[in-house]
Parts: sequence; C-alpha cells; structure tokens
Amino acid sequence: MIEKKNIFLEQENAVLVGLVYALQTEHQLKEYLDELAFLAETAGAKAVRKFYQKLPHPDTRTFIGKGKLEEIKRYIEHHGNIQVAIFDDELTGAQISNIEKVLGIKVIDRSDLILDIFAGRAKTAQAKTQVELAQYQYLLPRLRGMWKHLERLGGGIGTRGPGETEIETDRRIVRDKISLLRKRLAEIDKQASTQRKDRGEFIRVTLVGYTNVGKSTIMNVLSKSEVFAENKLFATLDTTTRKVVLENTPFLLSDTVGFIRKLPHHLVESFKSTLDEVKESDILLHVVDISHPQYEDQMKVVNKTLLELGCHEKPVITVFNKMDLYVKNTFDEWLEEAAKLQLLAEMKQRWLNDTGGNCIFISATGKQNIDELRKFLLEKIRELYKIRYPYKTDFFQVP
Repeated sequence: MIEKKNIFLEQENAVLVGLVYALQTEHQLKEYLDELAFLAETAGAKAVRKFYQKLPHPDTRTFIGKGKLEEIKRYIEHHGNIQVAIFDDELTGAQISNIEKVLGIKVIDRSDLILDIFAGRAKTAQAKTQVELAQYQYLLPRLRGMWKHLERLGGGIGTRGPGETEIETDRRIVRDKISLLRKRLAEIDKQASTQRKDRGEFIRVTLVGYTNVGKSTIMNVLSKSEVFAENKLFATLDTTTRKVVLENTPFLLSDTVGFIRKLPHHLVESFKSTLDEVKESDILLHVVDISHPQYEDQMKVVNKTLLELGCHEKPVITVFNKMDLYVKNTFDEWLEEAAKLQLLAEMKQRWLNDTGGNCIFISATGKQNIDELRKFLLEKIRELYKIRYPYKTDFFQVP
C-alpha cells in the first residue's frame, strides 16, 4: 500500500511550471504562478524560479514541450539545490513519471500541493477524513504511472509482470479505503447535521470568501473570540461557529474554509459536507481582500463556487476588507487628499451600485468601520427575525 505523507519534511527549494494554452492566457498564468508560489510557501517550500511555455494544448507525455523540459533540467543542474518541481495544473501519473525521469527530482502538481496543505491543517476527525478521502481519490487514477517502472516492456504473452499485479493489488486496497472513508464521513456528517439542527431558531450568518482574505480576523472581531488567524492560505479548514449577541439580538456566526482557483475536484466533493454550513445559513458575509490586485477575479471564483453549491440566491453582504492596505497600495503619497477622496468615493459608489447597497468597507486588523459593520449586519438580522417570527419578540429588542 502506498501511504500519502507530507510532501515537504523540511523547507525545500522549488521551481514552478505553468502553461499558456487555450484555457488560460499569459496574464492569467502569471497570476496563477504567483498564487502557486504562495501555496508552496504555505506548504513549507521556497519558489526560486518560475517557468512557463506557450503551447496549443498540454503535451500528453510531459505536459510541457521537450525543449522547455530540457531548459528546466539545465537550470536545476546549474543551480544544484532544487528538490521539487511544482506544476500549476493537474498531471497524470504517467506525466509525473516521465517528467521525473528527465529532471531527476520530485515532481508534484497544484492539486497534490493543496492536498498536502490541507493534510497539515486538518485538526478535527471530519477534516482529517475529508482530506484523506480526497488524497486517495487523487491517488487512484495515478497508480499506473507510479508503477510503470515495474512493468515489463513489449506486449502480448508473458508481459504481465509483477508490476501489473502490484497495480491491481493497490487499486483494490485504495478502492476499499475510499469506500471505508466515505462510510466514516457519512457518519460524521450525520452527527454534524444533528448538531446544526440542535442550534434552535437562531438566524445563521456565515463568512465566505477566497482564502486569506481575513474571514477569521472578522470572526474574532465580531464574536470577541480567538479563532486561529494567520497570513497563510487555508489557515482555517474546520467550520467554527460562535453564538454572538449584538444589542440583545443573538445569532450564530460561522467561519468556513476559503475558496481558491483550480481547487481539486475531489477536495470540493469531500468538503461539500463542511460547506453545508453555507447552504443552511440565512445571510452570507462575502469577505473580499480589496487590497489584492486580482480581488475581482477572486470574487468571481467565490460567486462561481456559491452557484455550484446552490447558495447564490441567499442574502449576501459583501465586506471589502483591508481598506487600509488598499489605500496604501493604490495611491501615491504626492496625490492630493481631495483627489484621493474623490477616487475612493467613486470606487465605493461603483460597488454600492453593483451590490444594491449591500456592501461595506472595513479594515478588520485596523478596526476601521467595524461599528458600521455591526450596525449594518444587525439591521439585516433583525429584518429576518421579524419576517420569520412576526409574533415573537424575545429574540431581539426593537430599538
């Protein structure tokens, strides 16, 4: 049996590799590689060089072309201290095997990297089971490529060597393990569902957003609790729920795992049960890191994921976070204050129009506009309580 272990036992140097082809432009790829470098850092590796190539479509044998692969090989040999090559798209088992033969170092893809980060961050039984299930689902179709070096060359009679036997043995074991994990996860999900039903009649508010936008920091500010927050991707995997009371009005506030581009399909499937918290919520707080250069693209990723979850019609408050960093990164020091205020007002008005007025601009770490966020959220919660329980007044106190 092949066991999945953490990819990086200690900090390793990595080269990042991407491809410009029909499905992604050069501009998009550069953004993806920047994000891949952040993912590598989160996992414990240092990205020392980025390579990319333009092709009509990925090469079926080595993903990138032979010439580019040789260029990367020469760089690795010259540098002398590169331990891993990380590809931005999913690779097949055969592609990984072929690339490793040329480069002579470990090769992983974006999905394997994300799975490794999740494995390191999972704390609860549910999260650990979800990640393990996704890892085995990722592993299953790649077993043939992993065992390719044990298969005999040629074809016909006499070619079913020990490698083929090992493949079938591993496939059966992996399938059995997947079946067992699914059953275990179903039991955990059933318990979690029961716990959610036991929360009573409270309005539920859920924080959603791209990874590393500040959801956990906002959770701490609103609930006055200490939820783990860190400037790394996927700092939070497990859904955390707190009871919050604002001006005698109680509600439940939940923090969820962050979304990201190209999230592995198996991981999305495994974590759908965790995201049931999103499905059962009454209000979504869509947190956006407005200081990020591609924050609008990140918003699209989140909105697409909410659409896939069937949650796109829920009431949404868009919380533009890190306004202090946005101002610092956007405006030069020499710009007159009046001009800066005018540009800020135009930006805010644009998003107020686009969201129908359901947005607010804050800095969670700088404590900017937090009272306005509380007031805005409180109004929405009280409106829902009045609709849901028109004859019940013990949930809230009408001002």
